[in-house]
Amino acid sequence: MDTPRAACARRFTAPRRLPSTAPELVRFDGCPLEGEQFAIGMMGSSVGKLQTAVEEIVDEMRGMSERGTVASYIPELACVDTKYFGIAVIEADGNVIVGGDGDVPFSIQSISKVFTLTLALGKVGNRLWTRVGREPSGSPFNSIVQLEREQGIPRNPFINAGAIAVTDLILSGHQPREALGEILRFMQFLADDPTVTIDQEVAASEHRTGFRNAALANYMKSFGVLDNPVDFTLGVYFHHCAIAMSCRQLAMAGRFLAQNGSNPSTGLAVVQPERARRINALMLTCGHYDGSGEFAYRVGLPGKSGVGGGILAVAPGKASIAVWSPGLDTTGNSRLGQIALEKLAKKMGWSIFGA
Repeated sequence: MDTPRAACARRFTAPRRLPSTAPELVRFDGCPLEGEQFAIGMMGSSVGKLQTAVEEIVDEMRGMSERGTVASYIPELACVDTKYFGIAVIEADGNVIVGGDGDVPFSIQSISKVFTLTLALGKVGNRLWTRVGREPSGSPFNSIVQLEREQGIPRNPFINAGAIAVTDLILSGHQPREALGEILRFMQFLADDPTVTIDQEVAASEHRTGFRNAALANYMKSFGVLDNPVDFTLGVYFHHCAIAMSCRQLAMAGRFLAQNGSNPSTGLAVVQPERARRINALMLTCGHYDGSGEFAYRVGLPGKSGVGGGILAVAPGKASIAVWSPGLDTTGNSRLGQIALEKLAKKMGWSIFGA
C-alpha cells in the first residue's frame, strides 16, 4: 500500500496544466521548456512593464534555496514538492499574465474563507457579526486560547474558528451537500470556470486529522455559536478548504474585490462597493493570521493566505493577484509567495500606502 507521501509524490510528479481560456493573454513561464509555446500579446507600456516584472520574479523565485516547509499536519499536503512557484495577475482592463506554475491546481485551503465570508454576508448580512469579530487575533490560526477568553466568539472570519462559524451560517437551512454545492458553484461562477473542483483526497485527509478543528467547533457549539450539528459543519468546512484551483483561476475569482465588488465577466455586482472595501480591509488586517502585520508592512496589499502555499492579493482598482509556493514560514504563510508579492507591489507601485 502506498504511504500518503508516496501517493502524493506520484500525484505531483507530472502536474496538470490547465488550458488557457482568457481571451486576452500575456503568457510568461520563465525559461521555456522544450516544445512549449507561449502566447504573447497586448504589449502596451503598462502590460510590458508588468510582464517584465513577472518574468523577473519567476526567475528569482526559481533560484531561491530557502523555500520554507510544507504543512506537515495535513498528510495530503505534507509531500507536495516545494520546487513549485506560480503567479497570475489579472489587471482591471482584463489583461492576464501567468508565470511559472500558474496553471497547476493546488489546494487553496484558507483562501476559501474569503469567498465563504462573501457568500455568508450575502445570505445573512450584518447579522454575521454577532457570531464572529473583526479584530486581528495575534495568535496561530487554530488557537483555542482566545475562544476560552471570549465566550466562544472567534476574533475574525479568517482564523479557523471564525471560518467554521461562517460555514455554519451558510449551512443553516440546508443539507451539507447542498451548502457545499452552493459554495462550489459560487467559486466556479467567480472564476468563470466550471472545472473548479474539490480535491476529495485532501478533504478526507483533513477530516481524518482535523482534531483541533473539531475541538474549536465543539467549544463554539457549547456557547451556542453554532446552530448545526458539529459533524455537518466540519464536513462542509473541510471540503471547501479542499477546493483545488490554479493561480489563474484564483486570480479570476478575486477580480470582484479589485473592481469595487463587480464581476467583470458579467458586469453584475457580486457585492456592493462598501462590502468589497470591508472584505479587503479584513484581508489586510487579518488575512495572514499572526503574520498579518508583517504582510501589511512589507507588501501593503489586502491578501489571504492558505497553508497549501497560495496567497490571493488585491490591488484595489488595479489587479487581482494569485501566487503559489507550497513552502511555508513559521506563521503558516507561503514564504516565496510573500517575497514575490512584495517585489511585485514595489515594481508596480501597487501598495495601498503609496509607491
